[in-house]
Amino acid sequence: MDIQATINKYYKSGTKLYDIYMSHANDVTEKALHIVRKHRDLAVDVRFIEEAAMLHDIGIFKTHAPHIACEGNFPYICHGYLGHELLTSEGFPKHGLVCERHTGTGLRLEEIISRQLPVPRRDMRPQSLEEKIVCFADKFYSKAQLGREKSVKKIREGLGKHGKYQVEMFDEWCDLFL
Repeated sequence: MDIQATINKYYKSGTKLYDIYMSHANDVTEKALHIVRKHRDLAVDVRFIEEAAMLHDIGIFKTHAPHIACEGNFPYICHGYLGHELLTSEGFPKHGLVCERHTGTGLRLEEIISRQLPVPRRDMRPQSLEEKIVCFADKFYSKAQLGREKSVKKIREGLGKHGKYQVEMFDEWCDLFL
């Protein structure tokens, strides 16, 4: 897989959106790889983690989030499943699942229904260890504050706004990955 060619197909180098995307993707990738190096006993597919971390937000350009230069038509929460569709059409469905499953600590079907989220009605929680590592690493970086790593406390506060499950899952991952 040529990660950069895939990114370049959807993001134009030199644009604000490209710069935001690449900065965030690189930060998340470095965090994910740091976790892998720290926990060699996890026996994960390192190359897949690197690829998936670089591509986890590939669908953001289709969303409307002007503060990060996204001028699409979909609500931002849709970027995960949109990225899944995009990477599946590119022949990378496993990478696409990382896109779909990285929102928060993953979206439970019950959450999607009860909160009436504008996403497909299916469970969207990370399943594999690789998916969990990318999802966890993503929590430490915002596209609105590039390059600034969030504290565990700040992440927990943010996730807490979306329910107890989100915080509990994050805490479980902290025990596993930190």
